[in-house]
Amino acid sequence: METLLNLWADSGIAQLDVGKAAMMIVGLGLLYLAIKKGFEPLLLVPIGIGTFLVNIPGGGFEAAPVYDAVGNMTSPGGMMYYIYNAGIASGMFPLIIFMGVGAMTDFGPLLANPKTLLLGAAAQFGIFATVLGAVTLSYFGILDFSINDAASIGIIGGADGPTAIFVTSKLSPDILGPVAVAAYSYMALVPIIQPPIMRALTTEKERAIQMVQLRPVSKTEKIIFPLLLLFLVGMVLPSAAPLLGMFCFGNLMREAGVVDRLSDTAQNALINIVTIFLGLGVGSKMSSDKFLAWETLGILGLGAVAFCIGTACGVLLAKLLNKFSDSPINPLIGSAGVSAVPMAARVSNKVGLEANPHNHLLMHAMGPNVAGVIGSAIAAGVMISMVS
Repeated sequence: METLLNLWADSGIAQLDVGKAAMMIVGLGLLYLAIKKGFEPLLLVPIGIGTFLVNIPGGGFEAAPVYDAVGNMTSPGGMMYYIYNAGIASGMFPLIIFMGVGAMTDFGPLLANPKTLLLGAAAQFGIFATVLGAVTLSYFGILDFSINDAASIGIIGGADGPTAIFVTSKLSPDILGPVAVAAYSYMALVPIIQPPIMRALTTEKERAIQMVQLRPVSKTEKIIFPLLLLFLVGMVLPSAAPLLGMFCFGNLMREAGVVDRLSDTAQNALINIVTIFLGLGVGSKMSSDKFLAWETLGILGLGAVAFCIGTACGVLLAKLLNKFSDSPINPLIGSAGVSAVPMAARVSNKVGLEANPHNHLLMHAMGPNVAGVIGSAIAAGVMISMVS
């Protein structure tokens, strides 16, 4: 009888509480969104599984410390602990993914039309506006966010998952789970969130503007640009150097033409392996005590606000530039500055084609789209430098 009681006490059912059960349902919900709805499946599938695993009572997945007989911590415990600390707390996984993204990025459209760099910068305004919003909510006692929390939440507006994870792991790891889920969810919802904002801020005539063909960009320009970008940012804002350094390194491998095997590995095998463990590591922060709080709803809501403000600012600046530009600029490409590569550029192209069937904006929108990646990395550096 005593043996049966011990077995029951050790079972997951006996140790299961309402919070863990709720988080297991959240994990299944993320899997549903990823598999059935196609919302960022490459990240939400591992995050969903990680959420499910870390909330299995007594399953050995928790990132919990182990204590000896006198109460001293002797060693960390749980598989998720090692995945998180080795890859996310160290910053390694987001940086490796940035290298892979760089290897897949073509700076050609940005170099052919440098004005689009301003559009990528404008779209980052949502980040800083949301930081102020989070601080304001905390000041009035509506929600409890520290300045570190506010900076991490604001980065969601850049629509760049690895950047959001990198900043949050450095500044506010306790809210990593909801921040990562919000960042990747809003990236997946770009085709739903952005078009109404784009149509509301532009006229039919503006959406139908056809842009002139981009000039050819030489290989030399493409090789020099990432090196120059890294040098300038590294000298002015060293805290942004890790993200931009790996991004530029990946791009240089692509453009150099002499390390195709390395470029292919960074674009495919390596980024896929790291994505698996990144998702599981994020899932390790989805325990019930961290996720089931009012602040989680605040994070999701503020993240949506940041994303919408970033989209709107990109469109509005494009409208302004169009008034002073010799060559026409379609304001729709400004929305691509939020950095969700290449989905935001495709959305700009789609809305443009609705207004004019001959209006192909994809390559033009890739300029601000790539600039948005650079802008979000710089914004991350600013947050880390100012807050930490």
